[in-house]
Amino acid sequence: MNSQTKWAIVRILITTGYLIAGWVLFTGSVSRDSLVVGGTFALLVAILTYDSFILETEAAWRSHLPRIRWGIVYVVVLLWEIYRSSFVLSWLILTRRYRPRVVHFRTRLRTDIARAAVATAITVTPGTVTLEMDEDHLIVHWMFAVTTHSRHAGKLIKGRLEAILGRLWG
Repeated sequence: MNSQTKWAIVRILITTGYLIAGWVLFTGSVSRDSLVVGGTFALLVAILTYDSFILETEAAWRSHLPRIRWGIVYVVVLLWEIYRSSFVLSWLILTRRYRPRVVHFRTRLRTDIARAAVATAITVTPGTVTLEMDEDHLIVHWMFAVTTHSRHAGKLIKGRLEAILGRLWG
């Protein structure tokens, strides 16, 4: 078996794993029948579409498998940031001290999935919306901008999430 065939099998297995996880999340059931049906369809879809999810040129397959411990830390920190930002944004709107700006900055994350995760985390946090992501460059609408300097704005907006995502998907 050559390396391309092995890599195709690994890509199918990773895609199947993600599809089964999505099936469990959407159905909310871990019964045997549900897992058999979900696993069967996940494998079928993965065989037909694995090339769309993981490119053949992406040799770092470990970057597609998250580290569970850092995933838990990421969820806790993200929920805290959402909670904290909602109060800060509410206070700034009530006191009319908001300063909306569009800021540009870069991320140090190397994998596409980590970059997409940081862009999504920025968007779900109240007061910030990711307008565009191009490779490692992010354009964000920031409701209470304290600076327009790209490096400083990036540190304030990304906070600890970028470092955690680097460990989660790195």
